[in-house]
Amino acid sequence: MVTQREKANVDLLGLQDEFFVMLKGKGRSINTLKNYRTDLDCFNKYLKDVAKNERLDISGFSIPEIQEYGHFLEKKYNSDNSRRRRVQALRMFFDYLVEEKVFATNPVRKIPTSPKFLDIPRPTPFVDVKTLWQFLLEESVSKQPMVRLIAKRNICTLLFIYGAGLKVSDLSQLKVDQLHLDGETPRVLINPPKRDPYTVPLPKIFVEVYKDYAKTLVTMKRDSNTKFDSVLFNANPYRILSGGLSSRGIEIIFEEFRKKLMINCTAKSLRQACIFKWLKQKHKDSQIKEWLGLAPSYNLKMYKEHLSNHAHEDGFLEELYLHFVRKGLHRR
Repeated sequence: MVTQREKANVDLLGLQDEFFVMLKGKGRSINTLKNYRTDLDCFNKYLKDVAKNERLDISGFSIPEIQEYGHFLEKKYNSDNSRRRRVQALRMFFDYLVEEKVFATNPVRKIPTSPKFLDIPRPTPFVDVKTLWQFLLEESVSKQPMVRLIAKRNICTLLFIYGAGLKVSDLSQLKVDQLHLDGETPRVLINPPKRDPYTVPLPKIFVEVYKDYAKTLVTMKRDSNTKFDSVLFNANPYRILSGGLSSRGIEIIFEEFRKKLMINCTAKSLRQACIFKWLKQKHKDSQIKEWLGLAPSYNLKMYKEHLSNHAHEDGFLEELYLHFVRKGLHRR
């Protein structure tokens, strides 16, 4: 029989580290772990700076102490979603403490969470998607080999997000064998950690784009003396460093585009633009949610209410790409 740990010896930071190891073992993404750590750091800072609990001692924590933290969150954050997220992170952590016999019950469950409000979708404007696509095509014919290859990688990345609605976490470890390019409609296989695999259709132009990218990639992998089966890669201006590209690395790429081209574009806003594109194409809600990896209960109401304000389509992708092909520029 497992005995309850001595509360007098509770090591809060050590238990939080164990909590993160447990979450990682369950397949939580790096971004998810980072968010949980940030939310629990808020609790730690409250204990030290507000509650004057220098030792971070939670051995005597019960409902009154947790309620005080709830009052602190109400004063600190105007956003209901911000308060809600921090309460949920602490609730999950205390659930873990109950499982580890540190606490008999979870006092955080007595704090009601703030209601979740869906933000108004803010997709990348259609003109900015076209600006980025044109820029990447021009970069893909650079005289510098690594600039060409990175541009072709980024072209594929844009097609994965704007064309197929993939998350950066889907892309970070995407493997070549997850691409199914034969047949009438190219598709990408997604293997989420908590549900069955599913496939998402890619724009038809992806096949030609990817074949050109893969051909260039083979040469550069040989020159960089590296092997990997990831679709994307990490590189400096001179050589490929490794296969795969982290979620944060993908987000940084779009941050650089945003500054350089003065456009409103993030991986998240491109994915939202994809949702508007699919709605314009009259795909069923259930199909869209399946492709996005969302629960059937997810509501697309906010997107539908703003559909008339966002005109997105993907015909221009093929049109502009084929213009470069006809000019023979992509063969450099």
